[in-house]
Amino acid sequence: MSDSRSDSIRKYSSIQHMVSYQGRIINFLISIILAFGGTYMLQSPALDTPQIYVLFLLILSVCLWVTEAIPPFTVGLLIFGFLVFALGKHYHDIDPTTSNKIVQKYVQTWSNSVIWLMLGGFFMAEAMQKVGLDKTIFKLTIKRFGTKPRYVLLGIMLVTAVFSMIMSNTATTAMMIAAVLPFLKTLPKDAKITKALLIGIPAAASLGGMGTIIGSPPNAVAVDGLLQNGIKFGFLEWMMIGFPVAIILVLIFWFIMISKFIPKVSTIDLGFLSEGEPEEGSTEKIFMMKKKFVLGVLVLTMLLWLTGKVHGISASTVSMLPIMLLTMFRIVNSEDVRKLPWDTLMLVAGGLSLGLAIKETGLAAYYVGLLNEYSLNGYVMIGVFALITVVLSNFMSNTATTTILIPIAIILATDNPIILPLVIGFSASTALFFPISTPPNAISFSTGLIEQKDFRFGGLIAGLLGPIIVVLVVLGFQWAGLI
Repeated sequence: MSDSRSDSIRKYSSIQHMVSYQGRIINFLISIILAFGGTYMLQSPALDTPQIYVLFLLILSVCLWVTEAIPPFTVGLLIFGFLVFALGKHYHDIDPTTSNKIVQKYVQTWSNSVIWLMLGGFFMAEAMQKVGLDKTIFKLTIKRFGTKPRYVLLGIMLVTAVFSMIMSNTATTAMMIAAVLPFLKTLPKDAKITKALLIGIPAAASLGGMGTIIGSPPNAVAVDGLLQNGIKFGFLEWMMIGFPVAIILVLIFWFIMISKFIPKVSTIDLGFLSEGEPEEGSTEKIFMMKKKFVLGVLVLTMLLWLTGKVHGISASTVSMLPIMLLTMFRIVNSEDVRKLPWDTLMLVAGGLSLGLAIKETGLAAYYVGLLNEYSLNGYVMIGVFALITVVLSNFMSNTATTTILIPIAIILATDNPIILPLVIGFSASTALFFPISTPPNAISFSTGLIEQKDFRFGGLIAGLLGPIIVVLVVLGFQWAGLI
């Protein structure tokens, strides 16, 4: 009987896998058809061959990101290959002596300063997790918020937001949910505090990621877009705007959660925070030394990032410090390096290449020229781009969304080319409507303790209020003459 049941399960699993595989093939073919159809409809005699190639690549990338026919990072690799082979052949036919130099810049995004900045953040995050510094900070902080549910939720969300400014929001969400899951499993399945935590944690991770350049890939894309336009926007400059925006939005989201889910009375048993405490001994002393060393590297790196204008060392160069120190002292070893989220870097690097191609071939300038005929008011334009960013980011990668919109925004906003890219970069992190909208949402949904519909209320509020707060804060800094 058991063998028959196992065979049935295997057959069912095999059928599911086959259906999923066939669905991805169909989505891939549909994406190619839409790319050809869209290119045919949008092309004009004014576009040259490189621009048509990039237009096709843009539409194909969007379709693949939306349908998820292939993994998002694979789309990034596809962008590299397409630009090298398609544009390389075109420029080689024109002038073989210069074709390599023209195409090479699309591959050099792998050595982009933004990539090194994010890589430094990944190394620090891996080291913090390995020595348990992340959990230590979490436990020390959360105990200061008392035992009332609303304040426990506030503490957990604020800690999540701050961690997301240093670590990837995906890793932060995974860590925080792992920390509270033992507690959640002791509660009734329909407990409202469960929903509040499992919705609040991923939201705080995504919103908190706005705080620093390394907090979220869209931030890095926005900074690189400004850099490509000759505008340097450093770590401190970003944090001056991003940190208050992140904290304000987290507090608003917290208020929404306590209004909908949290009772005004009762207390929470925080005994789960003491689980897994290491025993004292010689091994523990070595472990503590490593933990203090990682904390020292973290503090030093953050200080250097924040004082860039004083010592003149770029943020990407400072990122080499944790990479070197953490590997030299074997806090992070070769096995840990292999576990880093290289797929995220592939996605970002590919996105940077696509954005560069849109700008360098003149495709963005062409469509901006068409948009300029409508003479949109500057504030209306900011609002429209913020809304488009949120809508697209709910259905596709927020990195991909910023990659597509920022090159157009920089050319379109000739009066102040800083405002629009910043609004787009920040707004991309407010897309929280679906479980698929962000990896943090997906991680929370995978616990099986909440349903898809549970994300909608908070996601709708974040998607509507988020861009408004972002626009007001960014414009406030502009009116104050700080940017």
